[in-house]
Amino acid sequence: MAKARPGREATGQFKPVPHDEAFVKKMLTNPEVKAAYEALDEEFSALDALLTARKEAGLTQAQVAQRMGTTTSAVSRLEASLASEKHSPSFSTLRKYAAACGKSLRISLV
Repeated sequence: MAKARPGREATGQFKPVPHDEAFVKKMLTNPEVKAAYEALDEEFSALDALLTARKEAGLTQAQVAQRMGTTTSAVSRLEASLASEKHSPSFSTLRKYAAACGKSLRISLV
């Protein structure tokens, strides 16, 4: 029988990584990790705002997609893009998403 790869249990499933407050605090003592974490703050804040708007509206990705006139996979990519830095959605797309959730888009500089 082949030995399981590191990070996997014998069943072939990934082991859960503890991601509680203590773990985050420990990881953030590393200056490189802290810099990378802080660099993603804007993206994660934007993603959190989108997901919160969808949750508050009680909508699925499919329902948001229908209201936007697009596909579920496009909404999924939109939500994922904010955390991946692979794509920057247009203001028009963000406005449509916000409107689909019964919200309006507001951008502020602080």
